[in-house]
Amino acid sequence: MINPGRNQLALILDSEKPETVINEVQSIFFHSYKLESFEKIENAFNHICSLFNGKLKGYRACNTEYHDLKHTLDAFLAAARLIDGRNITSGIYNEDKAVSLLLAALLHDTGYIQEESDTDGTGAKYTSVHVKRSIEFTEKNAGLFQISPRETAEISSFIACTGIKSDYIATLNNEDRIGGCILGTADLIGQMSDRAYLEKLLFLYYEFSEAGVEGFDTTFDILRKTLSFYESTMDRLNITLDKSYNLAGDHFKTRFGINENLYMTAIEKQMDYLKTIIDDESTNFRNKLKRLNVEGIEERYKIHPH
Repeated sequence: MINPGRNQLALILDSEKPETVINEVQSIFFHSYKLESFEKIENAFNHICSLFNGKLKGYRACNTEYHDLKHTLDAFLAAARLIDGRNITSGIYNEDKAVSLLLAALLHDTGYIQEESDTDGTGAKYTSVHVKRSIEFTEKNAGLFQISPRETAEISSFIACTGIKSDYIATLNNEDRIGGCILGTADLIGQMSDRAYLEKLLFLYYEFSEAGVEGFDTTFDILRKTLSFYESTMDRLNITLDKSYNLAGDHFKTRFGINENLYMTAIEKQMDYLKTIIDDESTNFRNKLKRLNVEGIEERYKIHPH
């Protein structure tokens, strides 16, 4: 039964654990596709976990705390759920493209990872070019991920659809546009539905600071401006990405008997709570962000500036 006071996404699956995520994606995948087709996805998943954890030769561990492994896995899981929703409502999406789409979800933020020799700052400095760098990483490591030139091009095309200001999706053929809309949507709803999203915005502030992104003067500033970001994000989700988030509702209804789009419910609750934080001038906003140690985060960045 739905509990209106809780984040249902966190209750039906603990996305903090990578093995739980890959098992769920595999289960979703098998509703529509062949067992052997998942081997490439599982191989990529293992390499991505190694990469972000600093165990892939030639690369540093992920040091961007907003665009971290959990964000990648949240996007990966959301993409699988959206593909499943489409398969339920509109017929089975092309299997090869579904594989490429899930691989793209795993690879879409590899552009934040620094090579071993790159010891200046963190991967946050690549914020404005991370999509391009993610595509370059995919091309450079095609052998490791066991992907052909055709798959590499397809994955790169899907990754390009995650650029927040990109109109690239409109140039694609119908099947690829569907996939691009799914990945672009998964990237956004995966991060914004995270139960610690509001707290993690502080990490995003420090990433933006290092990258030289203008318009955010304080940590409170990024919270305040997130409301307008939400409005522009909804425009992107509704128009550019063709309301693909609705597919998640079809997935939850069919697989869990839940007649609600848990992603959108979680995001709306986040924004409602954010409004109360901003409107309440009587209490320091840090006292209302409980899921992470906010003051500890700020102190750590002051001591060890990125």
